[in-house]
Amino acid sequence: MGASGDLTTITDSVRDLHLGDDMSGRAAFDAMTALVTLRNLIDHHAATVVGHLDRLGVARDHGRKLSELLIVMGLAPAVASRLIRIATARAQLPTLAAHAADGAISAEHVDAVGKGVDHVGKRSAEPIDDVARLNIVTELLAHFFSGATPADIGKRARRLGNQAAADTGGLPASEDRNLNTLVHDVDGDGRLQVRADLNTEVGEKFSAAMEELAAPRPEPDGSPDARSTERRHADALEALLDIAARSGDAASAPRHQLLVSVPADTPDLAELPFLGSITEAMLRTLTCDTTATVAIVDGEAVPMEMSKDKRLFPAHLRKALHKRDECCIKCGVAATRCQGHHLVHWADGGITVLDNGCLLCPSCHADIHHNGWEVIMGHDRHPWLIPPAAVDPTRRPIPAYNRRTLNLDNLPAAA
Repeated sequence: MGASGDLTTITDSVRDLHLGDDMSGRAAFDAMTALVTLRNLIDHHAATVVGHLDRLGVARDHGRKLSELLIVMGLAPAVASRLIRIATARAQLPTLAAHAADGAISAEHVDAVGKGVDHVGKRSAEPIDDVARLNIVTELLAHFFSGATPADIGKRARRLGNQAAADTGGLPASEDRNLNTLVHDVDGDGRLQVRADLNTEVGEKFSAAMEELAAPRPEPDGSPDARSTERRHADALEALLDIAARSGDAASAPRHQLLVSVPADTPDLAELPFLGSITEAMLRTLTCDTTATVAIVDGEAVPMEMSKDKRLFPAHLRKALHKRDECCIKCGVAATRCQGHHLVHWADGGITVLDNGCLLCPSCHADIHHNGWEVIMGHDRHPWLIPPAAVDPTRRPIPAYNRRTLNLDNLPAAA
C-alpha cells in the first residue's frame, strides 16, 4: 500500500475514533496528550509534503503560487504561510526537524525557532556558520522545553540578535527600519484593524504623539474622563490624521481625503471607497466639516453632483471660531485639533456662519451626532451644550468649556 493508501487508513481510523463522555480525568489527560502529539506529527508531515509540492512545481503547473494552492486546498492563509516557512527552513535546521519528526514540538514553535534563527542571521554583520546556527537552535529549543510560548521564543531570538549585532557590528532590531511594518485590513464588521511593528525612532515619535494627544480630559460636569485608554489612543490617532489633513494649518479647511458616494434615491446606501457602507448618521457627521467630498451618484454610480466647499468653514470663519471658542466646547481639547460643527446641519439648510458653528474635537463631535448631546446658540452668541437625559435627566444647559466659570444659576436665555 502506498503513502496515499496509508493516509486514507489513518484518516478513517481517526474519523472513527470515539472519545466518550464517561472518561475519567486521567483518561482525558492522556487522550489530550496523545492528540497533541498526533497534531504535531501531522503538521510535521504536512510541512514535508509542502516541500515536495514546491520541489515538484505542482502549484506552478496550476498557474498559482504555492501559498495560493494551499489556501485553495482548505488551509487558512496563516497556516499555509507557516508550513511554507517550515518546509524552507528544515534543510538548514536538522536538529529542529528531528524534534518535529518525534512529535515533540508544535508547528507554531517550530516556526518560531526557524524565524528566530533567521532573525539572528539578519542582525549579524557576518554570515552565521553551521556551528553558530546549531547553538542558536539549541538555545531556542531549550527555551521551548522550559515552557516558552512562540512569542517568548521570538523575544529570546531578538535578544540573541542584539547580541550578534553588538559582537559583529550589525544593526540591532530596535534600530532597523527595514523591519518596520504596518498592516491594515477590514474585518467582518466593517472595522479597520491596524497592526504596526516599528523601530525605536518611529516608535518613540508615535508614543510621544499618543502621550500628548491621548491625555485624559474631564467630562463637562468635571468628572474624570470616561473613555478607556484604548479609546483615548484611537481618538488620538484620528487627531493625528486630522492634523495631517490640514497640513499643519489648523485655520484652513481640510484637504479632501475621503470620497463619500451617496445614491440619489437611497441615501441610506452611502459608502466609502475602502470601508464600504455607512449609516445616514455617519454621513451627516462626515458632511459637517471633515475631510470628505460627497458625490451624489445615479443608479450606474455616475456622479450627478459634488458637494461644494461652502459647507466647510473657510479660513476666516475658522479663525473666528478659534477666537470665540478657544478649544473644543465640550472637553477643552486645543482648537488646532477641532472640527467645525454646524448647529443646524448643512444638509438641513443650515448656513456656514459664525452663529451656526462651534468647535468640537472628533470624539465630542461624534457625541453630538450619535450619543444624544446637542448644541444650541445662546442669546449671548456663545454655544451651549445640552446633555442627554442619560447624563442629566434635567438636560440643564452647560456653557462652552472656555466659559465654565459662568454662574450656572444665571444662565442666559437660549435661542
